[in-house]
Amino acid sequence: MTFEELDLNPQLLKAIKELGFEEAMPVQEKTIPHLLNSDVNLIALAQTGTGKTAAFGLPLIQKLDYDNKRTEVLIICPTRELCMQIANDCKKFAKYIPQCSVVPVYGGASIDIQIRAIKQGAKIIVATPGRMNDLILRKKVDISNVRYVVLDEADEMLNMGFKDDLDSILSNTPDQRNTLLFSATMPKEVEAIAKDYITDPIRIQIGERNQGSDNVKHFYYFVHAKNRYLALKRIADYYPDIYAIIFCRTKIETQEVADMLIKDGYNADSLHGDLSQAQRDHVMSRFRLQNIQMLVATDVAARGLDVHNLTHVINYNLPDELEQYVHRSGRTGRADKQGISIAIINMREKYKIRNIEKLLKKDFEKAQIPTGKQVCQKQLFNMINKVEMVDVNYDEIEAFIPQIVTKLSWMDREELIRKFVSLEFNRFLDYYKNAPDLNIDERAEKNSRDRDRDRGGERGNDRKDRGRSKTHSDEGFVRLFFNVGHRDNIVPQRIIGMINDNTPHTRIAIGRIDIMDNFSYVEVGSDNANEVIEAFEGKFAKGRPILVEVAANKPAREKRGDGRERGDNRERRSDNREKRGGDGREKRSDSREKRTDSRDKKPYSSKDKGKRLKDRDRKRR
Repeated sequence: MTFEELDLNPQLLKAIKELGFEEAMPVQEKTIPHLLNSDVNLIALAQTGTGKTAAFGLPLIQKLDYDNKRTEVLIICPTRELCMQIANDCKKFAKYIPQCSVVPVYGGASIDIQIRAIKQGAKIIVATPGRMNDLILRKKVDISNVRYVVLDEADEMLNMGFKDDLDSILSNTPDQRNTLLFSATMPKEVEAIAKDYITDPIRIQIGERNQGSDNVKHFYYFVHAKNRYLALKRIADYYPDIYAIIFCRTKIETQEVADMLIKDGYNADSLHGDLSQAQRDHVMSRFRLQNIQMLVATDVAARGLDVHNLTHVINYNLPDELEQYVHRSGRTGRADKQGISIAIINMREKYKIRNIEKLLKKDFEKAQIPTGKQVCQKQLFNMINKVEMVDVNYDEIEAFIPQIVTKLSWMDREELIRKFVSLEFNRFLDYYKNAPDLNIDERAEKNSRDRDRDRGGERGNDRKDRGRSKTHSDEGFVRLFFNVGHRDNIVPQRIIGMINDNTPHTRIAIGRIDIMDNFSYVEVGSDNANEVIEAFEGKFAKGRPILVEVAANKPAREKRGDGRERGDNRERRSDNREKRGGDGREKRSDSREKRTDSRDKKPYSSKDKGKRLKDRDRKRR
């Protein structure tokens, strides 16, 4: 279906034609008619990169009342990058509707400038939850007349802990507003928020829930954790024209990987939350111009990066929340172009790949890390292809040809080719000379682990064993409190994996693990406690932040469903038995003595009781 068939007005059609849009994408084709023809609540589920911004932006821009300057549309999204992208897209759509003022408000930029822009009139405000809530508390924005509220990427807002901010913002909007929710995934948390905020919505679903794009192929590579960066370099060299986002889990690791790539001569840079807004804008500008070939980023970049022609997404670490993989991989394979998503994993992460396959309903292909010889061959023929395709300026170079021919006449054809190739290629030949095979033989690795278990030994240099639950003396260990437990689907293996994944460069000694319904206790080596605490800052599980801190000396007790306490009840009962002499007989003996004493005392009669009351009244008088 073309956009002309969707009954958009001429101003919008002119703008989107200039943007190169011709036919509507499925989510646009299904959403735009509903929003144009009636005021409805709507939930739209579609993969990332399918044009959701135009799906709600175009019809809302057409329906606004431009006879006043009141804010009529409020779009809430999780990140600054997505906020700016949506605002820029809406401005492009409204290019020929000058009354349609679009104001983005987000943290990290001057709030005074944003306040001035709102005062001048904002028909559409695009905001991150934190900054919007700040403006409301300062009474610098009026959203009491908002007609439409759009929650874009609602699942990510919940994962980032913005539910309270959303509650506060929506409480300041009119009850008769229309609410539109757009997302690429629909976990249970988003279903819950939809029930709270949206009444009788129309539901639109493109593809299956949480399904990745059909234009993306998924591969995984098995490596030892210590070889992860070497594998990344090998992949980058095997794809000479790579234009990729590399996702890391932490800000520290993101910067470290970017620094190593830059040091090794790659066009790379980093994007993470510690950068100022000006720095982030500068990095993104260079990346969009392809002056940066590889952008190393935290998940702050998983949403809102509308970068065209990305060839690869590389998961240097898999995300904690597997749904986040959908958004990462969705950065490539956009606008009907093909893309590749790669995961570099070690043996203990294989189960995550299986879980992601179930989530996406797509199969991953196990790939072999290229050998040094394969990389050299790929680079060589890439260079030869460039030579074949190079444009020659005959007019300018013709004057130098006779001298060049004379200079090189002593070499035969083959010698000339060898020297030409070596000039550009020697560094690859030197680097990959005798390069080791980085691939893991799964069968050999499994047999080795089985032998270790049979011997009862531990492989001290393999981080997969560092988190087995053992009984330690407290010496050398610190007990940490984690605010996640059984209700968050936490089991010892998962909490070990979380610690391993968030401290990839350190071998953490892990001792006893106690998991309750709502929290857990984990013993870690005393030298590693602070590193583990810092590694979990800003991490989330099931939409709420993970809190890690040193546990009190006396562990907290958790109430059971019947109101009784548990956790250390057995120890408490044991202590009580010791106080009673070990078997409880002392207490029962005391009780019998008390009952005997009370029987020896003569009980009061009703006459005695009346006399006591009279005596008490007399004393009072």
